[in-house]
Amino acid sequence: MSESHEGGQPHAGDLAPGEERLDGSGVAHGVRGYLIGLALAAGLTAASFYFAGSGLIYGPAIPAALLALAVAQMGVHLVFFLHLTTGPDNTNNVLALAFGILIVTLVIVGSLWIMANLNHNMVPMSRVMQMQR
Repeated sequence: MSESHEGGQPHAGDLAPGEERLDGSGVAHGVRGYLIGLALAAGLTAASFYFAGSGLIYGPAIPAALLALAVAQMGVHLVFFLHLTTGPDNTNNVLALAFGILIVTLVIVGSLWIMANLNHNMVPMSRVMQMQR
C-alpha cells in the first residue's frame, strides 16, 4: 500500500499514467500526458502500417499482430485521453466500460451465430436454380 502525504493526496510518483493531478500543478503536466499519448498512438499506428506492409511477419499472422496493436492502441486512448485508471475515483467509469464491452461482445457473437446458422440452413444455389425451371 502506498503512503500519502498530508491532505490525502498521493506522492507525485504514485499516480497512474493518464491520471490527472488535483493539486493545481498547471496545464503543462496535462499537456505532457496528452503528448505522450499522442506519440504512443502515432507510434502504434505507424507500427501497424509497417508490419502490414513489410514481410517481417508471416502472412497469416498479420491479422493477429494488427489485433494486438489495436488493443494496445485502445489501451493508450483509454488511459491517456479518457483518463480511465484503476484509482478509486474511476471505479464507475471502469464498470461502465466493462459493461459496454460486454454488450458489444454479445451483439457481435450473437450476430455471427445467427449468420452462421442462416448460412447452414440455406438451400444450396443449385437447388434454387432447379426449382425455378
